[in-house]
Amino acid sequence: MGKCKYFGTDGIRGHVGQEPMVPGFALKLGYGAGKVLSRNTKSHPTFLIGRDTRQSGEMLQNALTAGLLASGSTVVDLGVITTPGVAFMVNKLHADAGVVISASHNPVDENGIKFFNQQGMKLNEEIELAIEALIDNGMPLDGMQARDFGRSIDGTDMRELYVDDLVDEHKGLRLDELSVVLDCANGAASWYAPEVFARLGANIVAVNASPTGSNINYLAGSEHVRSYPQTMAALIRQYNAHFGIIFDGDADRVIFVDEKGDLVDGDHMLAILADHLHQQGRLAGNLVVSTEMANGALTGYCADHGIQFKATPVGDKYIMEELVQLCALPSEEGKFGLGGEQSGHVILMDATHKTGDGIRSALYMVKAYLESGTGSLAAMGERIHKYPQLVASAYVASKPDLETMGELKKTVLAMIDDLPGLTRKSLRYSGTEPKFRVMLEADTRQTEDQLAAYAWQICRIVQAASGTPADAAVEVLNVTRGGLMPDPR
Repeated sequence: MGKCKYFGTDGIRGHVGQEPMVPGFALKLGYGAGKVLSRNTKSHPTFLIGRDTRQSGEMLQNALTAGLLASGSTVVDLGVITTPGVAFMVNKLHADAGVVISASHNPVDENGIKFFNQQGMKLNEEIELAIEALIDNGMPLDGMQARDFGRSIDGTDMRELYVDDLVDEHKGLRLDELSVVLDCANGAASWYAPEVFARLGANIVAVNASPTGSNINYLAGSEHVRSYPQTMAALIRQYNAHFGIIFDGDADRVIFVDEKGDLVDGDHMLAILADHLHQQGRLAGNLVVSTEMANGALTGYCADHGIQFKATPVGDKYIMEELVQLCALPSEEGKFGLGGEQSGHVILMDATHKTGDGIRSALYMVKAYLESGTGSLAAMGERIHKYPQLVASAYVASKPDLETMGELKKTVLAMIDDLPGLTRKSLRYSGTEPKFRVMLEADTRQTEDQLAAYAWQICRIVQAASGTPADAAVEVLNVTRGGLMPDPR
């Protein structure tokens, strides 16, 4: 099997106005997807299509829709909706496929196109390759009759099915005594999250819920708050809220900030939810699945609470593969497959929910908080004593093989010798962005500052080797406490 030219680890992404995020490519992509996904279904497959709040979304959606219609597909336009909302709706309405126009937590100048299959899950690589094979072959429409083309249907009213599912999953749950600040990233959650929490009775303060088309993720949302948790902490104090709930642009991620102003990220959430479901006998396989980037404290927490832990390579598709196999076992029927990433992409897999959903995960966290009786999210988060850990992200102009960088190898060896408490390291390129990432974790013999000094050095070496300008961005995130580490230069 060949390697995909356009599809990456999370659909197709790029800078708007540059290939492949241009109307011409989206047109051909729509035609190719319609033809491939109709091979084993019917002559007029049904595609559900939604987008986040980026201004470029309508342009790309219109072009993609034109290609799908030319292929003979029926297109149901869901309008602005979360990525997990589209995945759920595909399964709910028994559509043939779903498409989301979104670049998730990335800046507004970027966008992406992601497909879901009939089960509401990502396409496999074989189908992606088949679609790519048609992209560069034009659109042979000669001989087609009027009845061969598809039609477009307004499906914006169908979003109520998604909202109803989120609310109805928690029969009897009332949040009337709860006050929360919701940061919607000026993205797809801007209407959905406040609506869901309001229907359950919560006293909500919604911030960054006024999308303009150009402000998605700008000084807002989960990635921003992970770097600057003090912003949300101030809002929690101002409104005397119990905690803050923060989504990303397409709402497949969620993180919390507790009443003390401390970050509660995906590692904390997986531990809290695992314990909650384990006590109820609803944790499939008695197992938590996360990536090799997860803080070691999560592994220790699971071991201390009689829960198994499995680490996968970085990427939610690997987590999904493990959860799909687990949930397919007859013995796990009626239970939740639990997995996710530090970023707050948490998956609670069951028969009708096959992907991470920030709003849904937030509701399960709130339910665990209420049923714990602690009255303190900080107290729940403090059970997971995180080890010193940081993740550095450096912009790179290209991605040369790391193994060819002699200076990088020397620096890594020096780091290992200098930091006896270093327990884990990961050096890799991002699969969705032009970035190089470093994860370093240590035991209590080392501090975050000691780790950061090497992280900065490693990032600069890779940037130089990749032809990246010397002033290009490098961010070092303190995963243990939240917030960015200061640049030592």
